[in-house]
Amino acid sequence: MDAPGTRSAAVRPRARADRRQRILDAAFTTFAREGYAQATVDAIASAAGVAKHTIYSHFGDKQTLLRETIAAESDLALARNLAALELLRDVAADTGPADMPAVLRSVARRFLDCYCDVRAHAVRRLLYAEAVQFPDLIDIIQGRATDPVTEALADRLARLSLAGRLHTPDPASAAEQFAALLTGSMQSRSRLGTRHVPDDELHAVATAAVELFLTAYGPAIT
Repeated sequence: MDAPGTRSAAVRPRARADRRQRILDAAFTTFAREGYAQATVDAIASAAGVAKHTIYSHFGDKQTLLRETIAAESDLALARNLAALELLRDVAADTGPADMPAVLRSVARRFLDCYCDVRAHAVRRLLYAEAVQFPDLIDIIQGRATDPVTEALADRLARLSLAGRLHTPDPASAAEQFAALLTGSMQSRSRLGTRHVPDDELHAVATAAVELFLTAYGPAIT
């Protein structure tokens, strides 16, 4: 059996990590609701159920807390979007469904679900509000979410081209265009996240995006 001191030493890092996550969750909710300037460390501490000095112990200052909050949300967005791409990996390996349009529609809809997630909308509104004061927030989101997702999509498209399922001479550009076809109209459709976009509308957007994408990048006819 482990000695009591050993168990305590193992529990402490977990407790610290749990406390840090509570602070990040509370900070995100508070920043999204109040904006950076109006959000107070006192309010965040109260929402997280910790003492104010605990926040400073973990993050140093309010600006760092904002950046770490955006980084944490970017990591969550990355995980959700990469999960949406799993079906394309199976198809490229010839272990998934053979209906390429149906597969792309499924992936497109999953991407839209990620884009229209309540937290994703909140992140974008917070970014728009604070980007002038904190331009590096854009770099955080691009570096931790946007760019890795685009690169992963480009990789899947390249593999599908090698398998003869698509024809994408420039997979990186094709990935950017696929994302643009899906999300280009969603900010106006959702009214910056203040309007729930119905399922049938999301389905229509996904279907139209895939049809146009396949018109440009469907398998080459020889």
